[in-house]
Amino acid sequence: MPKIVIIGATTWGTTLSIVLGKAGYNVNLLTRSKIEASIIETEKENRKQLPGFKLPSNINICSLPKDCLKSADMLIFAVPSRHIRENAKNIAKYIDTSTIITSASKGLESNSGKRISEVIDEELKDIGLINPVCALSGPNLALELANDNPALAVLACSNIETAQKAQSLINSSKFRIYANDDLIGVELGGALKNIIAIGSGICDGLKFGINAKAAFIARGLSEITRLGTAAGAKPITFSGLAGMGDLIATCSSKLSRNHTVGMLLSQGMSINEILSSMNHVAEGIDTTKAALSLSIKLNVEMPITEGIYSILFNNKPISEAIDELMARSPQLENWG
Repeated sequence: MPKIVIIGATTWGTTLSIVLGKAGYNVNLLTRSKIEASIIETEKENRKQLPGFKLPSNINICSLPKDCLKSADMLIFAVPSRHIRENAKNIAKYIDTSTIITSASKGLESNSGKRISEVIDEELKDIGLINPVCALSGPNLALELANDNPALAVLACSNIETAQKAQSLINSSKFRIYANDDLIGVELGGALKNIIAIGSGICDGLKFGINAKAAFIARGLSEITRLGTAAGAKPITFSGLAGMGDLIATCSSKLSRNHTVGMLLSQGMSINEILSSMNHVAEGIDTTKAALSLSIKLNVEMPITEGIYSILFNNKPISEAIDELMARSPQLENWG
């Protein structure tokens, strides 16, 4: 049975461990510390991040990279985007060159705007990986997967043979995996949808109704596709699991952290108040900064992202940001 190592006892990392463990895979969950590993091992549950869900007996909890990374078939990063570079740097010397490296983090590096696979590539460039870095994305709300609900995801790599090999390592009857060679599109779809989810939460919080929310999501997808194709992605990717699929899930569910951020903003809370009240990372906040910088670099118009940015970081009143979006000069639908 393949050996899968998951980096990060986060909500998503723990959920992936449970899903893959139930499927019979040999799973190793790498924690931040011996104390964290000991608590999870003793309780057979990650009560801090995913309370109420027992870990299958075939999950090995470890805190030392050298103890669990050797001979791994696949390594999955499941930590927030802001911590990817640090984690990759810390474990680089313990990774086998044949291990398939996969990012399950849906964000962009805030200060550089780089995709997560690019960050990992930079930190692991000296170890001579045989396979290009992959990315896992799709409509995957953690609590639904932990509850054993069926789910689908897409695993992308610039080399389709590597994507298909990785696909075969984690596919199961409850977690169906599709392969894709559009790494750029899958990563950007998974990251940028979080920005739109914040706006969708605002729509719901202000009780704008289905018409406005549906239109907002549709225009958000158009914006995502514009930036993605300018960055080198295939437009069709944004009609798939990592695009429309993930967008629908994240914009529609109260389980979405980014949707929650939008709801709280609509209630008058400041971003600092929201961050201090949340126990988990909402990737859309940092991604908004990175996406706006990338849009300027690629000369892509992104009015929704600009509006969300102005609300988050310039203290612009939500009503004013909405008025500005609605007052934009009329355009052809497929133009902007």
